[in-house]
Amino acid sequence: MPKLKPIKLIDVTLRDAHQCLWATRMTTAMMRDIAPRLDRAGFEAIDLVGGAVFDVAVRYLREDPWERMRILSSWVKDTPLIIHTRGQSLFTFEFFADDVVELAAERFVANGMRYHTPYDALNDMRNLEIPIRAAKRCGLYVVGGLVYTFSPVHTDAYYVKKAKELIALGVDSVFLKDASGLLTPERVATLVPAVKAVIGERPLQIHTHCNSGLAPYVVLQAVSHGVDIVHTATSTLANGVSHSPTERVTDNLCRRGFEVSLDLAPVHEVAERLAYIAEKEGKPVGTPREYDEFHFQHQCPGGMVSNLAYQLETMGLKGRLEEILEEAWHVREDLGYPIVVSPFAQYIVTQSVLNVVGRDQGHERYHTVPDEVRRYVRGGYGEIAGRIDPNLYDKITRGEEPITERPGALVPPALDRIRKTRGPFKSDDDLLLAAFYDEPQYAALKDAGPINTDYPLMETPLLTLMKEISKRPSIRAFHLQHGL
Repeated sequence: MPKLKPIKLIDVTLRDAHQCLWATRMTTAMMRDIAPRLDRAGFEAIDLVGGAVFDVAVRYLREDPWERMRILSSWVKDTPLIIHTRGQSLFTFEFFADDVVELAAERFVANGMRYHTPYDALNDMRNLEIPIRAAKRCGLYVVGGLVYTFSPVHTDAYYVKKAKELIALGVDSVFLKDASGLLTPERVATLVPAVKAVIGERPLQIHTHCNSGLAPYVVLQAVSHGVDIVHTATSTLANGVSHSPTERVTDNLCRRGFEVSLDLAPVHEVAERLAYIAEKEGKPVGTPREYDEFHFQHQCPGGMVSNLAYQLETMGLKGRLEEILEEAWHVREDLGYPIVVSPFAQYIVTQSVLNVVGRDQGHERYHTVPDEVRRYVRGGYGEIAGRIDPNLYDKITRGEEPITERPGALVPPALDRIRKTRGPFKSDDDLLLAAFYDEPQYAALKDAGPINTDYPLMETPLLTLMKEISKRPSIRAFHLQHGL
């Protein structure tokens, strides 16, 4: 079979994979024996920090994310490391001032990042203007995200329009971000050629999860229709609500005749080490999911569904998960089809719980509305793709006027104020941490000290041999005993 075009892979094991399966609890120490092997495999890039990873590192692991970037940059010498952000929101649910976003881009580069993949949860490209231009100014390779969802208004024409807006911002490449695994083989057959037609020679990437069980086949079909780069995870942390397994995707692409210049030997070693860590830490490994048509209606990410089930039980609502998800489907329709990714996944589910509980108490839907939902409906997070009924708009917003400005422009400059109220700081990295976190969280992180990078190495035949040698009175005695 003649070889078709070369296809590249991006590894997400060190960020999105453990975010999906291990609640983002992979420590820097766990990466020590893994990262150099991923570096040798020949990936286009390695996804490292972003989304929940930055936040969990600070709040729960007490590891400075900037220090993690520097450490991994010393371990990964040949492959670009990716910083993944929520655009103007960076690593949180709220928008930051332009000066914070611009300084963050400078610090990404200073701490060893070379590849930036920003996206906006509503595909409002105004929320990517400052992040993309600042990153380009600092020399980062920028891949802008098109967040995928399934709805009557998120048509191929919609994504073509958004792709053109991304190109106008000067991105180097584009990626389809499918956080809930909603892409189907039928949809990529029309969507991928439509987007490819407007982005020119720029590579098109696909980032899709296995929530529906379709992703390993979807990525193959996407490549056949024009995708150039696929995001994958090492098999141990693939499948489930994670990504397609690197090893299987590589084999399948090669069997279809595509050229994939990836060395799987170090990837297999990574898989073994991840299995060792999973067993040692009592963490799950990925398993394929069954197809569920209901998923395409409520669209909630898998990890969020399991967390919701637990939360409902603590609220005395055990057994009502499906009812809440049914309501989430209708809330999303009511609110103009927001994409079910953070923070809007959380807002939709919260509103759904309030509607269901309110109904139990004899109230009509939207009797109680969180401030975040009210702000979204007014346009405070950006452009809404669909239509909101005017009567519902008035009920939710209490008659307040729509917000039409770029959301980030409404946030006043912050850095000088933070320097005056919480400084001085030893570095701009610390200044940004203070911008992201209140004083108790910031102080707890600083009190934790430097990141620990020691983790027990997996027992391999060579490691066992070296330990045995170290116990002998002399190397000569060991050689004599074993006839070497």
